[in-house]
Amino acid sequence: MKPSILALTLIWAAAAPGQRPEVTRPRQTSGDQRVQPQWQEGLRLTVGNRDADLVGADQRVLQAAVDMLANLGGGEVCIKAGTYRLRNAVHLRSGVHLRGEGEATRLIKEPSITVALEEDSDWYDQEITLADASGFRVGDGVCLRARDPVTGRQTVLKRTLVARSGSRFKLDKALRENLWTIHGANCSSSFALLDGEFVEDVRIENLSLDGNRGQNAELDGNYAGGIFLQDCNRVQMRRLWVRNYPGDGISWQISHDVLVEDCVLENHRNLALHPGSGSQRPIIRRNVLRGSDIGLFFCWGVKYGLAQDNQIEGNRVGISIGHRDTDNLVTGNAVAASKAQGLLFRPERGASFAGHRNRIIGNRFLNNAGHGNAVVEVQGGTQDILIANNEFAEQRRGVRTQAVKIGPEAKAIALEGNRSTGAVQLPEP
Repeated sequence: MKPSILALTLIWAAAAPGQRPEVTRPRQTSGDQRVQPQWQEGLRLTVGNRDADLVGADQRVLQAAVDMLANLGGGEVCIKAGTYRLRNAVHLRSGVHLRGEGEATRLIKEPSITVALEEDSDWYDQEITLADASGFRVGDGVCLRARDPVTGRQTVLKRTLVARSGSRFKLDKALRENLWTIHGANCSSSFALLDGEFVEDVRIENLSLDGNRGQNAELDGNYAGGIFLQDCNRVQMRRLWVRNYPGDGISWQISHDVLVEDCVLENHRNLALHPGSGSQRPIIRRNVLRGSDIGLFFCWGVKYGLAQDNQIEGNRVGISIGHRDTDNLVTGNAVAASKAQGLLFRPERGASFAGHRNRIIGNRFLNNAGHGNAVVEVQGGTQDILIANNEFAEQRRGVRTQAVKIGPEAKAIALEGNRSTGAVQLPEP
Protein backbone atom coordinates (compact mmCIF):
# COMPACT_ATOMS: atom_id res chain seq x y z
CA MET A 1 0.00 0.00 0.00
CA LYS A 2 1.36 3.41 -0.89
CA PRO A 3 1.58 5.97 1.95
CA SER A 4 -1.08 8.61 1.87
CA ILE A 5 -0.33 12.20 1.07
CA LEU A 6 -1.25 13.06 4.69
CA ALA A 7 1.25 10.52 6.08
CA LEU A 8 4.04 11.82 3.88
CA THR A 9 3.21 15.38 4.88
CA LEU A 10 3.50 14.46 8.59
CA ILE A 11 6.89 12.78 7.99
CA TRP A 12 8.20 15.77 6.10
CA ALA A 13 6.87 18.17 8.73
CA ALA A 14 8.86 16.36 11.44
CA ALA A 15 12.10 17.65 9.94
CA ALA A 16 12.91 21.31 10.56
CA PRO A 17 13.08 23.40 7.40
CA GLY A 18 16.52 23.40 5.86
CA GLN A 19 17.82 20.59 8.08
CA ARG A 20 18.70 17.04 7.16
CA PRO A 21 16.06 14.50 8.24
CA GLU A 22 16.80 12.58 11.44
CA VAL A 23 17.90 8.96 11.14
CA THR A 24 15.00 6.97 12.62
CA ARG A 25 15.72 3.48 11.23
CA PRO A 26 19.51 2.98 11.26
CA ARG A 27 21.05 0.14 9.28
CA GLN A 28 24.62 -1.03 9.11
CA THR A 29 25.80 0.33 5.79
CA SER A 30 29.25 -0.39 4.42
CA GLY A 31 31.71 2.32 5.44
CA ASP A 32 29.20 4.21 7.63
CA GLN A 33 30.88 4.70 11.02
CA ARG A 34 28.55 7.37 12.35
CA VAL A 35 25.14 5.70 12.39
CA GLN A 36 24.48 2.03 13.05
CA PRO A 37 22.03 -0.04 15.09
CA GLN A 38 22.59 -0.71 18.77
CA TRP A 39 23.52 -4.36 18.55
CA GLN A 40 22.51 -6.54 21.51
CA GLU A 41 25.59 -8.75 21.30
CA GLY A 42 29.07 -8.43 19.80
CA LEU A 43 32.33 -10.32 19.58
CA ARG A 44 33.87 -11.11 22.96
CA LEU A 45 37.01 -12.90 24.08
CA THR A 46 38.06 -13.77 27.61
CA VAL A 47 41.72 -13.69 28.64
CA GLY A 48 42.95 -15.15 31.90
CA ASN A 49 45.74 -16.88 33.73
CA ARG A 50 43.51 -19.98 33.44
CA ASP A 51 39.98 -20.98 32.38
CA ALA A 52 39.61 -18.47 29.54
CA ASP A 53 39.39 -18.38 25.75
CA LEU A 54 43.05 -17.32 25.65
CA VAL A 55 45.33 -18.28 28.55
CA GLY A 56 48.53 -16.48 29.55
CA ALA A 57 50.11 -14.06 32.00
CA ASP A 58 51.87 -11.39 29.95
CA GLN A 59 51.33 -8.87 27.16
CA ARG A 60 51.39 -11.52 24.44
CA VAL A 61 48.06 -13.06 25.36
CA LEU A 62 46.46 -9.62 25.75
CA GLN A 63 47.82 -8.45 22.39
CA ALA A 64 46.66 -11.63 20.70
CA ALA A 65 43.10 -11.03 21.89
CA VAL A 66 43.16 -7.36 20.85
CA ASP A 67 44.52 -8.16 17.38
CA MET A 68 42.12 -11.04 16.79
CA LEU A 69 39.08 -8.87 17.49
CA ALA A 70 40.50 -5.93 15.52
CA ASN A 71 40.88 -8.19 12.48
CA LEU A 72 37.19 -9.10 12.79
CA GLY A 73 36.00 -5.50 13.06
CA GLY A 74 36.05 -4.94 16.83
CA GLY A 75 34.70 -6.32 20.08
CA GLU A 76 35.51 -6.63 23.77
CA VAL A 77 38.47 -8.27 25.50
CA CYS A 78 37.39 -9.36 28.98
CA ILE A 79 40.52 -9.68 31.13
CA LYS A 80 39.88 -11.95 34.09
CA ALA A 81 41.26 -11.36 37.56
CA GLY A 82 44.93 -12.19 37.77
CA THR A 83 48.40 -10.72 37.31
CA TYR A 84 49.83 -9.94 33.88
CA ARG A 85 53.49 -8.94 33.75
CA LEU A 86 54.38 -6.80 30.74
CA ARG A 87 57.64 -6.71 28.78
CA ASN A 88 56.02 -4.59 26.07
CA ALA A 89 53.01 -2.33 25.73
CA VAL A 90 49.61 -3.68 24.85
CA HIS A 91 48.90 -1.79 21.63
CA LEU A 92 45.30 -0.65 21.33
CA ARG A 93 43.27 -1.10 18.15
CA SER A 94 40.23 0.84 16.93
CA GLY A 95 36.90 -0.54 18.07
CA VAL A 96 38.44 -3.02 20.54
CA HIS A 97 37.49 -2.46 24.18
CA LEU A 98 39.31 -3.71 27.29
CA ARG A 99 37.37 -4.60 30.42
CA GLY A 100 38.82 -6.14 33.56
CA GLU A 101 37.39 -7.30 36.87
CA GLY A 102 38.49 -4.28 38.89
CA GLU A 103 41.60 -4.05 41.03
CA ALA A 104 41.96 -7.83 40.89
CA THR A 105 42.95 -7.53 37.20
CA ARG A 106 46.54 -6.29 37.54
CA LEU A 107 48.84 -5.26 34.69
CA ILE A 108 52.37 -4.71 36.03
CA LYS A 109 55.39 -3.38 34.16
CA GLU A 110 58.52 -5.48 34.47
CA PRO A 111 61.71 -3.69 35.66
CA SER A 112 63.55 -1.69 33.02
CA ILE A 113 67.17 -2.04 31.91
CA THR A 114 69.14 0.73 30.19
CA VAL A 115 72.32 -0.01 28.21
CA ALA A 116 74.44 1.89 25.72
CA LEU A 117 74.52 1.12 22.03
CA GLU A 118 77.79 -0.52 21.08
CA GLU A 119 77.69 0.57 17.42
CA ASP A 120 76.19 3.51 15.57
CA SER A 121 72.88 3.13 13.78
CA ASP A 122 72.01 5.58 11.01
CA TRP A 123 68.56 6.88 10.18
CA TYR A 124 68.00 4.29 7.43
CA ASP A 125 68.87 1.29 9.65
CA GLN A 126 66.41 -1.15 11.17
CA GLU A 127 68.71 -2.70 13.74
CA ILE A 128 70.73 -1.81 16.81
CA THR A 129 73.70 -3.39 18.58
CA LEU A 130 73.74 -3.32 22.38
CA ALA A 131 76.78 -3.14 24.62
CA ASP A 132 75.13 -5.68 26.95
CA ALA A 133 72.15 -7.60 25.55
CA SER A 134 71.79 -10.07 28.42
CA GLY A 135 68.63 -8.50 29.84
CA PHE A 136 66.73 -8.18 26.55
CA ARG A 137 64.51 -10.63 24.68
CA VAL A 138 62.87 -10.77 21.29
CA GLY A 139 59.44 -9.19 21.71
CA ASP A 140 60.52 -6.58 24.25
CA GLY A 141 59.33 -3.00 23.95
CA VAL A 142 62.18 -0.49 24.07
CA CYS A 143 62.82 3.23 24.06
CA LEU A 144 65.86 4.41 22.09
CA ARG A 145 67.36 7.78 23.03
CA ALA A 146 70.24 10.06 22.10
CA ARG A 147 71.05 13.74 22.57
CA ASP A 148 73.12 16.00 20.34
CA PRO A 149 75.55 17.76 22.74
CA VAL A 150 75.78 20.85 20.51
CA THR A 151 72.11 21.54 19.68
CA GLY A 152 70.64 19.78 22.71
CA ARG A 153 68.15 18.04 20.41
CA GLN A 154 66.89 14.79 21.89
CA THR A 155 65.89 11.78 19.82
CA VAL A 156 63.30 9.46 21.39
CA LEU A 157 62.02 6.41 19.50
CA LYS A 158 59.69 3.62 20.63
CA ARG A 159 60.29 0.25 19.00
CA THR A 160 59.92 -3.53 19.49
CA LEU A 161 62.77 -6.03 19.24
CA VAL A 162 61.63 -8.62 16.67
CA ALA A 163 64.75 -10.72 15.92
CA ARG A 164 68.30 -11.12 17.22
CA SER A 165 71.74 -12.47 16.55
CA GLY A 166 73.81 -12.16 19.71
CA SER A 167 73.75 -8.50 20.71
CA ARG A 168 72.27 -7.33 17.37
CA PHE A 169 68.50 -6.79 17.30
CA LYS A 170 66.15 -6.18 14.39
CA LEU A 171 63.45 -3.57 15.06
CA ASP A 172 59.80 -3.67 14.03
CA LYS A 173 60.25 -0.34 12.20
CA ALA A 174 63.19 1.52 10.68
CA LEU A 175 64.81 4.22 12.80
CA ARG A 176 64.45 7.28 10.53
CA GLU A 177 66.71 9.04 13.06
CA ASN A 178 70.42 8.74 13.77
CA LEU A 179 71.47 6.90 16.93
CA TRP A 180 75.16 7.58 17.38
CA THR A 181 77.41 6.57 20.26
CA ILE A 182 78.98 10.06 20.32
CA HIS A 183 75.50 11.32 21.27
CA GLY A 184 75.14 8.84 24.12
CA ALA A 185 72.69 6.58 22.26
CA ASN A 186 71.09 4.04 24.57
CA CYS A 187 68.31 1.49 24.75
CA SER A 188 65.90 1.14 27.66
CA SER A 189 63.14 -1.43 28.17
CA SER A 190 60.66 1.39 28.78
CA PHE A 191 57.14 1.65 27.37
CA ALA A 192 53.55 2.51 28.21
CA LEU A 193 51.45 -0.31 29.63
CA LEU A 194 48.62 0.51 27.22
CA ASP A 195 49.63 2.40 24.07
CA GLY A 196 47.33 3.74 21.36
CA GLU A 197 48.36 5.55 18.19
CA PHE A 198 45.82 6.60 15.54
CA VAL A 199 43.02 4.59 17.15
CA GLU A 200 39.42 5.58 17.78
CA ASP A 201 36.28 4.40 19.54
CA VAL A 202 37.93 2.48 22.39
CA ARG A 203 36.76 1.86 25.96
CA ILE A 204 39.12 0.83 28.78
CA GLU A 205 37.40 -0.13 32.04
CA ASN A 206 37.91 -1.85 35.39
CA LEU A 207 41.65 -2.44 35.26
CA SER A 208 44.59 -1.90 37.62
CA LEU A 209 47.87 -0.76 36.05
CA ASP A 210 51.14 -0.52 37.98
CA GLY A 211 54.20 1.16 36.43
CA ASN A 212 56.58 -0.35 39.01
CA ARG A 213 58.17 3.07 39.46
CA GLY A 214 60.89 1.98 41.86
CA GLN A 215 62.39 -0.41 39.29
CA ASN A 216 61.94 1.59 36.11
CA ALA A 217 63.70 4.49 34.41
CA GLU A 218 61.81 7.72 33.77
CA LEU A 219 59.99 8.10 30.46
CA ASP A 220 58.08 11.36 30.20
CA GLY A 221 54.49 11.89 29.16
CA ASN A 222 55.26 13.08 25.64
CA TYR A 223 56.09 9.47 24.79
CA ALA A 224 54.50 7.17 27.35
CA GLY A 225 52.54 6.77 30.57
CA GLY A 226 50.57 4.14 32.37
CA ILE A 227 48.23 4.73 29.43
CA PHE A 228 49.44 6.74 26.43
CA LEU A 229 47.43 7.99 23.44
CA GLN A 230 48.75 9.76 20.34
CA ASP A 231 46.46 11.05 17.57
CA CYS A 232 43.39 9.23 18.87
CA ASN A 233 39.67 9.98 18.96
CA ARG A 234 36.85 9.07 21.30
CA VAL A 235 38.69 6.98 23.90
CA GLN A 236 36.80 6.42 27.15
CA MET A 237 38.55 5.35 30.36
CA ARG A 238 36.47 4.47 33.41
CA ARG A 239 37.13 2.86 36.81
CA LEU A 240 40.87 2.42 36.40
CA TRP A 241 43.54 2.26 39.09
CA VAL A 242 46.77 3.62 37.58
CA ARG A 243 49.70 3.78 39.98
CA ASN A 244 53.47 4.19 40.22
CA TYR A 245 54.44 5.05 36.65
CA PRO A 246 57.94 6.58 36.29
CA GLY A 247 56.44 9.43 34.24
CA ASP A 248 52.74 10.24 33.79
CA GLY A 249 49.71 8.24 34.85
CA ILE A 250 47.58 8.85 31.75
CA SER A 251 48.83 11.06 28.91
CA TRP A 252 47.10 11.85 25.65
CA GLN A 253 48.57 13.96 22.84
CA ILE A 254 46.59 15.43 19.91
CA SER A 255 43.69 13.19 20.98
CA HIS A 256 40.14 14.45 20.95
CA ASP A 257 36.97 13.75 22.95
CA VAL A 258 38.89 11.71 25.54
CA LEU A 259 36.95 10.81 28.70
CA VAL A 260 38.61 9.92 32.03
CA GLU A 261 36.00 9.16 34.67
CA ASP A 262 35.92 7.55 38.13
CA CYS A 263 39.63 6.61 38.04
CA VAL A 264 42.32 6.62 40.74
CA LEU A 265 45.79 7.89 39.74
CA GLU A 266 48.48 7.77 42.43
CA ASN A 267 52.21 8.18 42.98
CA HIS A 268 53.41 9.07 39.51
CA ARG A 269 56.81 10.65 39.05
CA ASN A 270 55.51 13.49 36.88
CA LEU A 271 51.84 14.14 36.08
CA ALA A 272 48.80 12.17 37.14
CA LEU A 273 46.63 13.30 34.20
CA HIS A 274 48.18 14.94 31.15
CA PRO A 275 45.70 16.15 28.54
CA GLY A 276 48.38 16.96 26.00
CA SER A 277 49.18 19.07 22.99
CA GLY A 278 46.26 20.10 20.83
CA SER A 279 43.72 17.84 22.52
CA GLN A 280 40.18 19.11 22.12
CA ARG A 281 37.16 18.67 24.40
CA PRO A 282 38.53 16.37 27.13
CA ILE A 283 36.20 15.40 29.98
CA ILE A 284 37.92 14.66 33.31
CA ARG A 285 35.35 13.78 35.94
CA ARG A 286 35.16 12.25 39.44
CA ASN A 287 38.76 11.06 39.54
CA VAL A 288 41.23 10.88 42.44
CA LEU A 289 44.62 12.40 41.52
CA ARG A 290 47.05 11.91 44.38
CA GLY A 291 50.73 12.00 45.26
CA SER A 292 52.29 13.06 41.93
CA ASP A 293 54.29 16.09 40.89
CA ILE A 294 51.24 17.72 39.25
CA GLY A 295 47.73 16.35 39.56
CA LEU A 296 46.10 17.73 36.40
CA PHE A 297 48.34 19.29 33.75
CA PHE A 298 46.77 21.06 30.78
CA CYS A 299 49.55 20.96 28.21
CA TRP A 300 49.69 22.93 24.93
CA GLY A 301 46.49 24.03 23.21
CA VAL A 302 44.01 22.00 25.25
CA LYS A 303 40.63 23.62 24.57
CA TYR A 304 36.95 23.33 25.48
CA GLY A 305 37.63 20.82 28.25
CA LEU A 306 35.77 20.02 31.45
CA ALA A 307 37.44 19.09 34.76
CA GLN A 308 34.66 18.42 37.23
CA ASP A 309 34.26 16.90 40.69
CA ASN A 310 37.79 15.53 40.93
CA GLN A 311 39.66 14.98 44.20
CA ILE A 312 43.18 16.36 43.70
CA GLU A 313 45.38 16.01 46.77
CA GLY A 314 48.95 15.74 47.96
CA ASN A 315 50.63 16.80 44.72
CA ARG A 316 53.30 19.46 44.32
CA VAL A 317 50.88 21.48 42.13
CA GLY A 318 47.20 20.62 42.01
CA ILE A 319 46.17 21.96 38.59
CA SER A 320 48.37 23.64 35.96
CA ILE A 321 47.08 25.58 32.93
CA GLY A 322 49.29 27.25 30.34
CA HIS A 323 50.33 27.33 26.69
CA ARG A 324 47.19 28.26 24.70
CA ASP A 325 44.95 26.18 26.96
CA THR A 326 41.79 28.19 26.39
CA ASP A 327 38.05 28.02 27.04
CA ASN A 328 38.15 25.27 29.67
CA LEU A 329 35.86 24.88 32.69
CA VAL A 330 37.29 23.73 36.04
CA THR A 331 34.42 23.24 38.47
CA GLY A 332 33.42 21.36 41.60
CA ASN A 333 36.90 20.01 42.31
CA ALA A 334 38.42 19.50 45.77
CA VAL A 335 42.10 20.53 45.67
CA ALA A 336 43.99 19.83 48.89
CA ALA A 337 47.51 19.70 50.34
CA SER A 338 49.37 20.94 47.27
CA LYS A 339 52.93 21.77 48.28
CA ALA A 340 53.03 24.72 45.88
CA GLN A 341 49.98 26.18 44.13
CA GLY A 342 46.58 24.57 44.18
CA LEU A 343 46.05 26.09 40.73
CA LEU A 344 48.73 27.68 38.56
CA PHE A 345 48.34 29.65 35.35
CA ARG A 346 51.82 29.34 33.84
CA PRO A 347 53.62 32.47 32.50
CA GLU A 348 54.57 31.02 29.08
CA ARG A 349 56.44 33.13 26.47
CA GLY A 350 54.06 36.07 26.40
CA ALA A 351 50.40 36.97 26.29
CA SER A 352 49.73 35.30 22.94
CA PHE A 353 50.96 31.99 24.37
CA ALA A 354 49.03 32.05 27.66
CA GLY A 355 45.87 30.20 28.65
CA HIS A 356 42.95 32.61 28.19
CA ARG A 357 39.18 32.49 28.77
CA ASN A 358 39.17 29.73 31.36
CA ARG A 359 36.56 29.52 34.12
CA ILE A 360 37.40 28.38 37.66
CA ILE A 361 34.04 27.99 39.37
CA GLY A 362 32.81 26.37 42.58
CA ASN A 363 35.98 24.55 43.63
CA ARG A 364 37.22 23.97 47.19
CA PHE A 365 40.89 24.65 47.99
CA LEU A 366 42.10 23.29 51.35
CA ASN A 367 45.59 23.64 52.87
CA ASN A 368 47.42 24.44 49.65
CA ALA A 369 50.72 26.34 49.21
CA GLY A 370 53.35 27.27 51.76
CA HIS A 371 53.21 30.04 54.33
CA GLY A 372 52.88 33.45 52.65
CA ASN A 373 52.29 32.00 49.19
CA ALA A 374 49.25 31.95 46.89
CA VAL A 375 46.78 29.11 46.46
CA VAL A 376 45.76 30.28 42.97
CA GLU A 377 48.46 32.10 41.04
CA VAL A 378 47.86 33.79 37.69
CA GLN A 379 51.22 34.39 36.03
CA GLY A 380 52.32 35.94 32.74
CA GLY A 381 49.99 37.62 30.29
CA THR A 382 47.00 35.44 31.07
CA GLN A 383 43.70 37.14 30.19
CA ASP A 384 39.93 36.85 30.61
CA ILE A 385 39.79 34.43 33.51
CA LEU A 386 36.75 34.02 35.77
CA ILE A 387 37.46 32.80 39.32
CA ALA A 388 34.06 32.59 40.98
CA ASN A 389 32.28 31.00 43.95
CA ASN A 390 35.32 29.06 45.13
CA GLU A 391 36.02 28.24 48.77
CA PHE A 392 39.51 28.75 50.19
CA ALA A 393 40.29 27.12 53.55
CA GLU A 394 43.44 26.98 55.66
CA GLN A 395 43.55 24.69 58.69
CA ARG A 396 47.30 24.23 59.27
CA ARG A 397 48.66 25.74 62.45
CA GLY A 398 50.75 28.86 61.90
CA VAL A 399 50.26 28.93 58.11
CA ARG A 400 48.80 31.98 56.39
CA THR A 401 48.24 31.99 52.64
CA GLN A 402 46.88 34.26 49.95
CA ALA A 403 43.85 32.95 48.05
CA VAL A 404 44.61 34.49 44.66
CA LYS A 405 47.72 36.25 43.36
CA ILE A 406 47.45 38.06 40.04
CA GLY A 407 50.67 38.90 38.25
CA PRO A 408 51.35 42.39 36.84
CA GLU A 409 50.96 41.31 33.20
CA ALA A 410 47.66 39.47 33.65
CA LYS A 411 44.51 41.24 32.44
CA ALA A 412 40.76 40.95 32.94
CA ILE A 413 40.91 38.49 35.84
CA ALA A 414 37.41 38.52 37.37
CA LEU A 415 36.96 37.49 41.01
CA GLU A 416 33.37 36.95 42.08
CA GLY A 417 31.72 35.38 45.12
CA ASN A 418 34.78 33.62 46.51
CA ARG A 419 34.92 32.97 50.25
CA SER A 420 37.54 31.94 52.76
CA THR A 421 37.83 30.27 56.15
CA GLY A 422 40.86 30.11 58.40
CA ALA A 423 44.10 31.96 57.75
CA VAL A 424 43.72 32.51 54.02
CA GLN A 425 43.37 36.04 52.69
CA LEU A 426 41.03 36.93 49.85
CA PRO A 427 42.06 39.72 47.48
CA GLU A 428 40.65 43.16 48.10
CA PRO A 429 37.44 43.72 46.06
